[in-house]
Amino acid sequence: MEQFNEEQIKHILNQYAKKRNREKNYYHDNNKNNESFQMKNRERAKKHYENNKEKKKEKYENNKDFLKARQLYYYYKKNDKLDTFKEKYEDKCEILRLKGIKF
Repeated sequence: MEQFNEEQIKHILNQYAKKRNREKNYYHDNNKNNESFQMKNRERAKKHYENNKEKKKEKYENNKDFLKARQLYYYYKKNDKLDTFKEKYEDKCEILRLKGIKF
């Protein structure tokens, strides 16, 4: 593996930042309001949605318990009632702990 010194790392990061800015400006100046680009992009998005609809559904089904527990956790956290959440929903707390959420 090749090692880079500080100057080379700064140069690489600077080049990357310039490239991202160029791409962003190109999109906003040329493609954003371009009718043909918008139509192609919509078609691509629809095709992607149709091709991956089952995958999304399967992923949701696999994580349904976690997603519901996390949403409930955020609700209680927003209202400063985490103690109530821990007492009421010990099973959901365990699911969250297994996924790495600490409270």
